[in-house]
Amino acid sequence: MNTEAGVREERAYFLSVIKTFKSYRDQSLKKIHSKERCVVSLPNDHKTWLEKYNADLQKLKEGIEKNSNFIPLVLEHAYTMFDNVYSNMDIIQKDDEVPLLADGLDKVQSVFKQLMRDWSSLGAAERKQCYEPIIEEIIANYPEDKFDRSQIQILVPGAGLGRLAFEIASRGFKCQGNEFNLFMLIVSFYVLNLCQNVDEYEIYPWIHQYCNNISVEDQMLTARFPDVKPMPSPKGNFSMTAGDFLEVYTNNDEWHCVATCFFIDCAPNVVQFIETIYDILKPGGLWINLGPLLYHYSDMRNEKSIEPSFKVLCDVIKKVGFEMEKCSTGIKTKYCQNPLSMLQYEYDSVFFVCRKPVDIIMDS
Repeated sequence: MNTEAGVREERAYFLSVIKTFKSYRDQSLKKIHSKERCVVSLPNDHKTWLEKYNADLQKLKEGIEKNSNFIPLVLEHAYTMFDNVYSNMDIIQKDDEVPLLADGLDKVQSVFKQLMRDWSSLGAAERKQCYEPIIEEIIANYPEDKFDRSQIQILVPGAGLGRLAFEIASRGFKCQGNEFNLFMLIVSFYVLNLCQNVDEYEIYPWIHQYCNNISVEDQMLTARFPDVKPMPSPKGNFSMTAGDFLEVYTNNDEWHCVATCFFIDCAPNVVQFIETIYDILKPGGLWINLGPLLYHYSDMRNEKSIEPSFKVLCDVIKKVGFEMEKCSTGIKTKYCQNPLSMLQYEYDSVFFVCRKPVDIIMDS
């Protein structure tokens, strides 16, 4: 959005995100307090039997406090992360005039789990499942003895907290991550630019998951991050951009490779993503994808969404113009799972590699 109204709308949303981050502690403790009131309302013998449960709730409060201590560190730098676009706009506003986002607390909690997945040693197993096949494919297609990797431009849409893009850049490629979620962008900015030491921070990623726990200690499993030092950026070839993938990337024939991980099902119309990826790739360029087809918009009211099967998607991919070089199904992948939980979600993901033909018939 470049209009004044558009900038003001973005500004209002930004302030709502900031306020939602700030409300994390109070909103999270409110849920604990409701559980405590529930216990108080029970018969006396039930309350006696649940004394250990009450003690567990006190432990959860302590974990919430520790999580909340990280948030001010992140927000201190949030206003300057977009080239001062917000800090130069007189953003001082009464806090009670800024609305909380309806699903904001869920998004803050999701960020804590994403920190585990992307930037802790505890997330290494998930990264091996999800990122390693993509990285290996990139390395195989651009060996160091044949390519100057610093000139190979790779885009990672839906980059989240940036670890996949960081890993690609660490191998010498010129890599850019793109992310739309402002909650993710604010935290990734801090991790990638301001974290100074390995395992500098400790968080409780699953402290809000109250079901399927053998013990409260399993719910309070901690993760330390970052497991590697992100600064300085690897070989100067790493960057992150903010914004809607379809709006930010409009230049044709620009990228040697687009790597998507748990991304293409984030679109209400996945065909638009496929077309855009095809357009922005150079002739001969690669699209490497790994992930499920969760289709995030499918259950949202007032949202137009299509949910084609993978077989239909394969037909679309070929009709758009891609040549599919590899395709595998049943790739076991997890996403932000607590390894100690009684419930384990695991996707049978798809992995494919497509190439934009070198010889393309152009319209005259």
